[in-house]
Amino acid sequence: MDVLLGIGTRKGLFLARSRDGRASWTVSPPQFPVADVKALAIDTRRETPRVLAGVLNSHFGPTLVVSDDLGETWSEPDDAPLAFPEDTGAALGGVWQIAPSTDAEPDVVYAGVEPSALFRSADRGRTFELVRGLWDHPHRPQWQPGGGGLALHTVLPHPSDTRRMVVAMSTGGVYQTADGGESWTPTNKGVTADFMPGELPEWGQCVHKVAVDAESPSTMYLQNHGGVFRSTDAGVSWQSIDGGLPPSNFGFPIVAHPRKPGVIYTFPLVADMDRFRFPPDATCAVYRSEDGGETWSKLNDGLPTVPFWAAVMRDAMCADDADPTGIYFGTRNGEVYCSADEGDHWQLVADKLPDVLCVRAAVIG
Repeated sequence: MDVLLGIGTRKGLFLARSRDGRASWTVSPPQFPVADVKALAIDTRRETPRVLAGVLNSHFGPTLVVSDDLGETWSEPDDAPLAFPEDTGAALGGVWQIAPSTDAEPDVVYAGVEPSALFRSADRGRTFELVRGLWDHPHRPQWQPGGGGLALHTVLPHPSDTRRMVVAMSTGGVYQTADGGESWTPTNKGVTADFMPGELPEWGQCVHKVAVDAESPSTMYLQNHGGVFRSTDAGVSWQSIDGGLPPSNFGFPIVAHPRKPGVIYTFPLVADMDRFRFPPDATCAVYRSEDGGETWSKLNDGLPTVPFWAAVMRDAMCADDADPTGIYFGTRNGEVYCSADEGDHWQLVADKLPDVLCVRAAVIG
C-alpha cells in the first residue's frame, strides 16, 4: 500500500510517503519554503491523483497551486485562480480549505477562503468562481473574525446530493444550502457562544471544525470554541457530547472515521479565553469515541510521555482512506504522528518541522 501524507506548515509544504503499509516514511524537503500552507487536498477521483495546496507568500500573496505528479512539479494559471470579483471590494487573504466534491462531480473542487467566502471550480482546481449566494447573505456584514481571522474553514459536500452542502466559519457558525448555493440557512441551534449576548444565538458561533458521520450525512459532529456537539437531524439542532472528555471542552479538530459510523476523534486543549491552549495535564493524547460522543477513550500509546505543551490546529488532524484507516495529526511544535490501526498505537512520522497547520493523507497506489 502506497500512502501520501501532505503536511502544510508555517514555512512550506512537506510530503511524506509510505510504501510499506505506513510502517515507515520518507519525508521530502520543504516546498514553497517561505509560505504558509493552511489548506491541502489529495484528489484521487481521477486515474492521476492531483495534489492541491493553498499557499500564502508574504511578498506575492495567496494562491492555489496544483500538482499532477505527487509534488514533483507545481503549476498555477497565469491569472490568479482565486480572486474576488471587483464589485465585491474584497481581496483574498488566504485559502483555508480545499474540498473535492463527490465522485458524481469528478472535476468539481471547492475552496473556503479568508475573508469568509466559498469558491467553486469546475476544472479540478485550475480556476474558481465565487459562490455569490453565500457572499451576498444578509448576515455576512456582521460576521466577525475569530482569533485566527475571518475564514471559511470547513466545506462538506453532501455525499449523494450535489445541491446540498455544509460550510462553517469563524465566527459565523454553520450554514447549509439545499439548492446548489443559491441560498444558505444558519443551522446552529444548541451551539453555545458564551462570548456573545445570549449564549444560544442563531448564528455567530466560533465553530472550529465540523465532520460528517460515515453512515448518515444527517449526523454531524462539531468542535466549537467551547464544546463538542452532535447533530442527528442535519444540523437543525445540536447537543453537547463533551461529558466524557477532560475538564476542558476546548479544541480545534474533529475527525470522523470514513467508514465506521459513530467513530470520531479530537485533540482537547485547556483554554480560558486567550490563555493556555495546552493539552490537559500537559499530556499528548487523542480522544476517540466509538458511540457518537457518548463515551470517549484516551489514546496515547506511542505518543510523548514527557510534559507536552503543543496544540493541534483545526486541519492538522485527518484520516486516510485505507483499511484499517490511518489517523494522523501534526502539532505546533513541528511533530507529526500516524496511527495505522485507527488510533490504538502511534508512531512519529516527522519532527523538528515548522508549526504544522494542516495534514491530508490518501492511498495513491
